[in-house]
Amino acid sequence: MTQGLAQELRRGWLTAMRPDGWSLAALSIATLVLLPVVAVLWIAFQGGLQIWPHLLSTTLPRYVGNTLLLMIGVGMLTAAVGTGAAWLVTLYRFPGRNWLQWALLLPMAVPAYVGAYALVDFLEYPGVVQRGLRALFGWQSARDYWFPEVRTRGAAILVLSGALYPYVYLLTRAAFREQSGAVFEVAQALGADAWSRFFRVGLPLARPAIAAGAAVVMMETVNDFGAVDYFAVQTLTTGIFSLWLQAGDLPGAAQLSVCILVVIVVLVTLEKASRRHARTHASARAFRPVVPQPLRGWKAWSATLACLLPFLGGFVLPVGVLLSNSFDAQQWVEPGLALALIHSLAVGGAAAAICVALGVVMVYGARLSSRRLPVLLLPVTAIGYAVPGAVLGIGVLIPLAALDNAVADAVLWITGRDPGLLLTGTAAALVLAYSVRFFAVGQGTADAAMARISPSLPMAARSLGRSSGGALASVHLPLTRTSLGAALLLVFVDCVKELPATLLLRPFSFDTLATRVHAKASLENLSEAAPAALTITLVGLVATALLARTSR
Repeated sequence: MTQGLAQELRRGWLTAMRPDGWSLAALSIATLVLLPVVAVLWIAFQGGLQIWPHLLSTTLPRYVGNTLLLMIGVGMLTAAVGTGAAWLVTLYRFPGRNWLQWALLLPMAVPAYVGAYALVDFLEYPGVVQRGLRALFGWQSARDYWFPEVRTRGAAILVLSGALYPYVYLLTRAAFREQSGAVFEVAQALGADAWSRFFRVGLPLARPAIAAGAAVVMMETVNDFGAVDYFAVQTLTTGIFSLWLQAGDLPGAAQLSVCILVVIVVLVTLEKASRRHARTHASARAFRPVVPQPLRGWKAWSATLACLLPFLGGFVLPVGVLLSNSFDAQQWVEPGLALALIHSLAVGGAAAAICVALGVVMVYGARLSSRRLPVLLLPVTAIGYAVPGAVLGIGVLIPLAALDNAVADAVLWITGRDPGLLLTGTAAALVLAYSVRFFAVGQGTADAAMARISPSLPMAARSLGRSSGGALASVHLPLTRTSLGAALLLVFVDCVKELPATLLLRPFSFDTLATRVHAKASLENLSEAAPAALTITLVGLVATALLARTSR
């Protein structure tokens, strides 16, 4: 009997230790997503520290200072604009409110680097503003008047804020709408005026959403390359490009990437710590939708103007400048533009499909797994979204090159032929970088969508003889189809707009819409850059329209 018990225990131990397929799938996906970050750390520690005395005495303080100032400036400005606009359109009625609450989302369709090109074209000496001033006052040259410098750090903050404030606006607006209107009614009954209700009631309730939106904005600010490079603002991201592409120092670029990773980790930690003890949920019994109060007179028109300005600066101005530079029909039929569009659609579509598919498998596998490790790794895999594209470029290139070399050596040993590098220097590297960078969108959407499915539904499917894969196909995917479709489109648009990783990993003579815009605008040729920029904006508008439709 003792021997039988021992055999039973051994059999149970072996069963518990045997990994199931879903656990292996979840662990494999987590490894794929985290590998580029680990590779960056490995490359950084492999290199020496010879370059650091030179960096510390020359450019590094400027890189760090500019990066921090941009993060703080853009974070504060987007928090103020996004929160203020969300408060006005949620709590009040004023002229234009019905269309402005959706129009405020449209700057999400315009990449920051496109806004930078448009602003410079609008304000510099040959632009509309200075031409109008010279015609109005009779000035003949730039020596006759003073005009502020356009390519400055302050202008970069304005452009980045105009492109990124919708992140704060969208989250904060949702937070205000989810609060019970009774909270604001009680505050008003107790004598609180409009400002007191905002600062003492609305702002504390929306603090988690504001913090989350501002954190995303600051991470996107660190990731930006096109806008800051065009404004000649040297940041940690531009430093990576300089060290790798100009100085040829890959370990130094990886070490600088580690500095960015440290900044991102500190930022995420502070954001989570700031709302660790926050409790902002409302009682279900006391919940009443917020009823917007009408504004009249100058207050109503002031609210309209306050909401109109971000829309004008973040969307109307850049799109208007691009349209004015795109009247030449010849630019729209250039072969280079059509090829860049095909490349963007191909790599963006492939990466979006991979992101969403792997996100579904990862989430479903973690939910089915009896092991804790896949569940613990689930939030960690979202780190890719916080890692700038320039950092991912380094992290993807080295493991991919190692895999390529290993495969080439194996093929050479078996067949006697050297196939060369099959993945490195191809579009596959771009697809992998995009998939890692935006995996969090697919994974987060799948996790939230599956959490809304009643556990009884997949249990019923299993009781009717469906396998775990069958339950996924017949229950989870149909019920999450809308959310996964939105995630697919959002990832696709992010891939189309992505510039830093594309510049570092694209094959030779492989242009996407983003790299074509950057190349043409860097040569001060905005008329040739305009068609590609408008195409990117049009793709972004489709996603924004879908996002507005799903957030009604």
